[in-house]
Amino acid sequence: MSTRLSVIIPNHNGSAVVDACLKALFSARHQPFEVIVVDDCSTDNSVEIINKFPCRLIRLEKQGGTSKARNTGAKNSFGNALFFIDVDCVVRDDTILHAISAYDKNSDCVIGGSYAPIAFDDTFFSTFQSIFINYSELRTVEPDYIAGHAMVIGRNIFEKSCGFPEDFIPIIEDVEFSHRLKRSGQRMIMNSGLLVRHIFNYDLRRSLRNAFRKSKYWTAYSIGNRDLMADSGTASIEMKFNVICSSLIWFFFLCLIISPGILFLTCVLIVLTIDLAVSRSLIKAFFREKGLAFGIKATLYYSLIYPLAVAAGSAAGLLFYLRSQRKGK
Repeated sequence: MSTRLSVIIPNHNGSAVVDACLKALFSARHQPFEVIVVDDCSTDNSVEIINKFPCRLIRLEKQGGTSKARNTGAKNSFGNALFFIDVDCVVRDDTILHAISAYDKNSDCVIGGSYAPIAFDDTFFSTFQSIFINYSELRTVEPDYIAGHAMVIGRNIFEKSCGFPEDFIPIIEDVEFSHRLKRSGQRMIMNSGLLVRHIFNYDLRRSLRNAFRKSKYWTAYSIGNRDLMADSGTASIEMKFNVICSSLIWFFFLCLIISPGILFLTCVLIVLTIDLAVSRSLIKAFFREKGLAFGIKATLYYSLIYPLAVAAGSAAGLLFYLRSQRKGK
């Protein structure tokens, strides 16, 4: 049977991005079998924009979250292969072709893609995030999880899995879904050609807020899942090492200010050198994708600023987990 690809997109107040998302899908070189947008009780004019395109629009009567929207789209789809993307993702001209080809070759697997290295809104903080995620998610062929922003899965596999968790902590529903699939023996693979361009619209505040929020919920989930130190996508061992090194760098730098001397300066330089050596592959990606000036700025941001938000989010995640445990008793 030929592959019929159903693209499923959850939407909640996506008026700023949904036009670009759907326009790219319907102008792609290879058209999907169907495009389903599930609106999760939007209060903006995104539904009006969606209605301009030849897609199927399903409107939830009660706001249920991203997982509910994805599950509803899958339940009402007709394709034998499901391609989940987010409303703030823009497919490239060859993305649908890659999705169908990947499924044809590995229909028994769940197939993951990632963000293209260069963000749709190519500003420093947006493209920094896009390169970081692209590198983190595609560095292993068989990943710990597959993100919902670029996931191809057979209908039969999805139906057996019972879908994304609808009563779960925010952001990482796809991580829980992936882990559940893996425990059932399901194989997952990454496909480096399956890329979407993400619309981040990040500035410094939004970049750090995202790092904090994602780290918070990921930490809480990982503690409960007893895999806090797992090498898992953007929550890689490399990133966790970077957080420790950055904390040490700032500690020794403060010591240097309080008590100037060669000892603390040496400590700063040694820890920074070790951190850069461990992160060299990601740093090379910064320079390769956007050149010298971007590479230097991104390296400094990744080594000295970004991990502070991740560390703060991890602390908040620990507190979130402890509070949830007390409530559960």
